Amino acid sequence: MKQRFYSLDVFRGATVALMILVNNPGNWGQLFAPLKHAEWHGCTPTDLVFPFFLFAVGNALSFVMPRLEAGGTAVFLRKVFIRSLLIFGLGLFLNWAPFVKWSNGELVFKHWVDPNNPNSGIRILGVLQRIALCYFFATLIIYFFKIRGAFVIAVTFLMAYWVICLVANPSDPFSLQGWFGTAIDKRILGEAHMYKGEGIPFDPEGLMSLLPAITQVIFGYLAGNYIQQKSRAGTTNNYEMLSNLFIAGCIFVLTAFCWDYSFPINKKIWTSSYVLYTTGLAIIGLALLIYLIDFKGIKGGWSRFFDVFGKNALFIFLISGLYGRIAELFRWVESISPDGKKVYTTVFRWYYEHVCKLIPNLKLGSLLYAITILGLMWLIAWGLDRKKWYIRV
Repeated sequence: MKQRFYSLDVFRGATVALMILVNNPGNWGQLFAPLKHAEWHGCTPTDLVFPFFLFAVGNALSFVMPRLEAGGTAVFLRKVFIRSLLIFGLGLFLNWAPFVKWSNGELVFKHWVDPNNPNSGIRILGVLQRIALCYFFATLIIYFFKIRGAFVIAVTFLMAYWVICLVANPSDPFSLQGWFGTAIDKRILGEAHMYKGEGIPFDPEGLMSLLPAITQVIFGYLAGNYIQQKSRAGTTNNYEMLSNLFIAGCIFVLTAFCWDYSFPINKKIWTSSYVLYTTGLAIIGLALLIYLIDFKGIKGGWSRFFDVFGKNALFIFLISGLYGRIAELFRWVESISPDGKKVYTTVFRWYYEHVCKLIPNLKLGSLLYAITILGLMWLIAWGLDRKKWYIRV
């Protein structure tokens, strides 16, 4: 990527770093408020991470689209389909891996559907799967309908999703129990393959909320395309471009706040107001990075820390999700409980219990653990970058 677009690398890398930080606490019950997801309506800093990444996917797509288009429609479709299928497959692999688990002192296979509980099984959807599907549909829309058509379709998707929610359940459209998408997910995916972290089968990356999420990639593409057009038209320090980005971001955020009164900002059902709010903040954040890095040349160790994450973004995210599950397979007896049962531990669990929890504030200890994992992932990313190994997915 050209030096004048270094800020986009930093933006993508910072998003990956934050994803790792919020996904790997020492204890999910000991979190500072900004590191928690909103319980339902509302938006915390943690709720910005995933939509920012989808926005960054759109940014990156704006750079590679000319190469995808160059080979013609058949080649384009084949490349996009293969990449989408690969990312989706990696997400499913992450949900299933490492395919075995400890049960009653022995390793047993993790079945697609638990033979002892037909409502429990391997989750089909997830973060990587949503990225794959959003990338796939957004890329097709942009390719076949071009810039103006993609914008119109994005706005149509946001409005249509709002209307569908209201029509499907006029009395209680935006609650955990009343949202229409859960019934469709149950029918298509099956309860065994849905997320149950909310206490009931409910998937925050469900099929119906995919519709507004696709627009996040489209908006990211439009922003990236605009930045390139303005940069080609003039000098790198194009203050008109920067001002327009700030204005667009503010308009998105203001519109989201207005819409919030009738369509609440909500990550878990990925409401249209949530899309506009997070997209607006992403545009403002990207514009700020462009100003600092490309206009003022303020970069160094802080930007270097983030950009190595951006160069192997999906691979590092995959590793950050796998390390703990693999570590759980290698355990040892730490103590014997008063009733004679063996108490097992692993290297990462031992580190949290005997190092991080030495801090009297348990939330700080949990944060220290997350920062440690972030540091380990950075070392991997830095090593790959130093060797010029870029694992493209």
